[in-house]
Amino acid sequence: MSWKLTKYELDNDNLLTNESLLSLGNGYLGVRGNFEEGYADGFKSIRGTYINAFHDETEISYGEKLYGFPETQQKLLNVIDAQSVDIYLDDERFSLFEGEVLAFERNLHMDAGFAERYVHWVSPGGKQVRIHFRRVVSFVTRELFALDIKIEPLTPVHTVKIVSTINGDVSNYVDKEDPRVASGHAKRLRVTEVSEESPFSIVKAETYVTKLEVACVSTSTVRAENFEYTSELSDAAITETYVCEGDGAVHFTKLNVFTDTMRHGEDLIDEGKVLLHRVHDKNFDQLLSEQKTYLDNYWAISDIEIEGDQRVQEGIRFNLYQLLQSVGKDTASNIAAKGLSGEGYEGHYFWDTEIYIFPVFLMTNPMIAKNLLLHRYSTLGHAKERAKELGHEKGALFPWRTITGSESSAFFPAGTAQYHISADIGYSYIQFYLATKDEAFMKNYMAEVLFETARLWEDAGHMQNGQFRIDDVTGPDEYTCIVNNNYYTNVMAKHNLLWAAKIYRLLEEQDGDHLRQLTSRLELTENEVEAWKSAGENMYLPYDETLGINAQDDSFLQKARWDMKKTPREKFPLLLHYHPLTLYRHQVLKQADTVLAHFLLEDEQDVQTIKNSYDYYEEITTHDSSLSSCVHSIMASKLGYSEKAYSYFNETALLDLENTHKNTKDGLHMANMGGTWLGIVYGFAGLRLKENGLSLSPVLPSEWNSFKFHLRYQARVLKIYKTREATVYTLVEGPGLEFIHNGEALYVESGKELIVPEITV
Repeated sequence: MSWKLTKYELDNDNLLTNESLLSLGNGYLGVRGNFEEGYADGFKSIRGTYINAFHDETEISYGEKLYGFPETQQKLLNVIDAQSVDIYLDDERFSLFEGEVLAFERNLHMDAGFAERYVHWVSPGGKQVRIHFRRVVSFVTRELFALDIKIEPLTPVHTVKIVSTINGDVSNYVDKEDPRVASGHAKRLRVTEVSEESPFSIVKAETYVTKLEVACVSTSTVRAENFEYTSELSDAAITETYVCEGDGAVHFTKLNVFTDTMRHGEDLIDEGKVLLHRVHDKNFDQLLSEQKTYLDNYWAISDIEIEGDQRVQEGIRFNLYQLLQSVGKDTASNIAAKGLSGEGYEGHYFWDTEIYIFPVFLMTNPMIAKNLLLHRYSTLGHAKERAKELGHEKGALFPWRTITGSESSAFFPAGTAQYHISADIGYSYIQFYLATKDEAFMKNYMAEVLFETARLWEDAGHMQNGQFRIDDVTGPDEYTCIVNNNYYTNVMAKHNLLWAAKIYRLLEEQDGDHLRQLTSRLELTENEVEAWKSAGENMYLPYDETLGINAQDDSFLQKARWDMKKTPREKFPLLLHYHPLTLYRHQVLKQADTVLAHFLLEDEQDVQTIKNSYDYYEEITTHDSSLSSCVHSIMASKLGYSEKAYSYFNETALLDLENTHKNTKDGLHMANMGGTWLGIVYGFAGLRLKENGLSLSPVLPSEWNSFKFHLRYQARVLKIYKTREATVYTLVEGPGLEFIHNGEALYVESGKELIVPEITV
């Protein structure tokens, strides 16, 4: 079974990539897979520890700043470094870049939730040693990052010295050549306290502008025959040194607890001590046992078993594991584009959450999905302010990229202009309601979000010749900006508007008192609701009669087609080699746009139109965005393009493991990871979640022998097992379920198995 990712590389390029691949996290805390002892001189490293949503604000510099441009942006910070441990055999410092490496292996255990490194090393002076490093970021105690190191000298050594550091003098990574990575503001954290209160080592720091505080409270132990201990404090760090007799093995354990003012109040250090006291008496193996129990529960529902392709099996488990490590599990946080594995996109939350990642947790762990929605709800006030800033009297415009709710995108054509994010968020609320039928959530949160986003669309658009049109927006395709009537935006807005009106009427029937309170607070009128319904019912959806496709927007099909065949491979991604205006003037797509709309809202068009659109747009889509291939895989599955479906899926499943976009060093591609799950569950299994219930149309890729997964749906757990001979549905938990299989209504009883034989023609 593919539960372990193993790496052997020691070259710099792969080390940087492996820092991301072997990162550990729990949704609150993330630690990159750096070597405790560091690298050789001249080797680059992105040494990072991150707390989800822990940020500072920096000024945005414009050559020409116009009204409504954001003045500041938020930036996820690299916080206190507790990884550093140097090891000396007598006076020789252990380094994999000196002496001779006889054996080296790194493993990420996805079923057990820890990483390890085995080293058999010969020093330049001839001393041999085996070292076993283990590390864990706890899912049980979310603030805890623990290290465990066993050192076994194999030749005579007088002393083994261990130098452990907690360092607050840290900076963020910058890359001036890549717009996907920050190019400045590296140093945003100042150390305010370094102290020692036996057995605790303490470092506390504060951000420059937001004045958020973070503390690391650490304690370490050594098991050895005899040892001496000293410590040294500087302005920004505390260093502990153990000098041990070298006659036998030396075992070093370091427990680090991180607290921050966003979750732990003002007494960060005291809170850290309390948390450390809770785990102090547990040995490292006990921590791993807790971790394993947590993950057993996670994998029982979330695992996807694939028979017939071991590499893809590894890929889907890796992606699902990293999603769990990065997704926020409290309402103070969400999931960043790079999760907690790196600094790409500065830790910002995008629409990636709602469209690509949210469905994974919605159908496997709805509590996590609910927290993601509650986090968005907590930023609704910012979204309403942003809408007014852009000239709307009412409504909510959610930011394109953010941490706390204010807009952090400085490039408005491919940022703020992507109004569709408000409809994407509305869509996710609707999907949550369909999957859970959580009436309390609908009343207390969903209704307000839908009402405020519907207000935005009604104000942003206008009626012309009996049709509702929305001008000057940008759809998902960032190679086409500021257009009229982007199909994706319009159809998602239509969905948003009609559901807002529907929920209003539903509340009117179910809980008139609650509706009156809500409408009074929002100053919402009956006329507004009727206007939403009218706008939705009369929404203009561009269509080209000649091609039989939905036009991406009013002007897209008038432009010259980009010549893909004459574009050298080294010129991709295009955004790094061509001015935006060059791209805007051509029919060329960064990622799925109309094709994505046909996936999310397939009932808006007939199958022939969807097929025509897919065929047309596929030829001019670069897939320069990691969000694209999974959508093309899903729609290829729907349309019966089995070879294309599997090819696109492979690109999705292995994108980070094979570093196909050449930027995995900056962090993992979380939306793509969610897209891998979508490619199986919504693609090969054909899942759709609609108002009339659950439907599936499973197809087994020819490369596989079978696949198996679970879904949570309205207080039920449904297991789906697809083989060449049949599809087997088992209702593991919950009351009997009626659902659609390949267009036919079926019923499975609670605790029973339903076998649907494959029909061969």
